[in-house]
Amino acid sequence: MGEEPRLGSKIFYKIGEVSRLTKVPAYVLRFWESQFAFLKPKKSGGNQRLYVQRDIETILEIKRMLYEEGHTLEGVKRYWVRRARASSRPLPPREVAKKLRGDLQAIVDIIDSHSR
Repeated sequence: MGEEPRLGSKIFYKIGEVSRLTKVPAYVLRFWESQFAFLKPKKSGGNQRLYVQRDIETILEIKRMLYEEGHTLEGVKRYWVRRARASSRPLPPREVAKKLRGDLQAIVDIIDSHSR
């Protein structure tokens, strides 16, 4: 087969690639999607799951919490709910500008990758 994908080398990853990158079986990834509302990869026209780098980073964090730190599934869910609440607090203007700058740079990078 072709070269193994590296995290950050592509924009979208299929479930098999994510499974190999994270060392989490595809059936577990599908189960986690049913348990964590925020883990919803986009679907292609052929109904294939398309994960982005942020999804993979989230999967790696969930894996670490469950398998390395020994949290329960319910404990991890509670953690993510608290984290979402904390991140919904308004940011200071300087932080908003920094985040927007990063988001805009990511968009420019995506556009550049498509124009090559």
